[in-house]
Amino acid sequence: MTREQINNNSGFEVEVEFCWLVPEQSTDLPLPHYHSKLAAGMDVAAALIDPLVIPPGTIAMIPTGFAVAIPAGFEIQVRPRSGLAIKHGITVVNAPGTIDADYRGEVKIGLINLGREPFTINRGDRVAQLVLAPVCKASLKIVAELSKTARQDGGFGHTGI
Repeated sequence: MTREQINNNSGFEVEVEFCWLVPEQSTDLPLPHYHSKLAAGMDVAAALIDPLVIPPGTIAMIPTGFAVAIPAGFEIQVRPRSGLAIKHGITVVNAPGTIDADYRGEVKIGLINLGREPFTINRGDRVAQLVLAPVCKASLKIVAELSKTARQDGGFGHTGI
């Protein structure tokens, strides 16, 4: 990233190949897209044929009708849309989901209804966000003992409410 990109908060662009799986059946669907200049996630639409009702406590796989080729060194994270999550309890079941750079199948969105009412997804509804992110690989180093920290093994809730 250049100093100018950092100063302009414009980030940088990485090309991701995109392919409609059945182009003639996708003409009414929008490409995933950013809804504002500084948005981190692209909204993605449901490629359902018929409306799908997700009852409370139920998981559903939502097709998108497309596949992508993500460059090596990147992933696409599948994240909930905040409005669906807050207003209706609809979220990505494995949030954030990961689409790996070597996956070439249809992108599908696993949604769960954590709300109290059934929720209907219609064709073209924006159901999730896709965030392109760099991937750092870990190299595990086996040691006899870990370095000490002030926290040590203090886990969930160790600092109080």
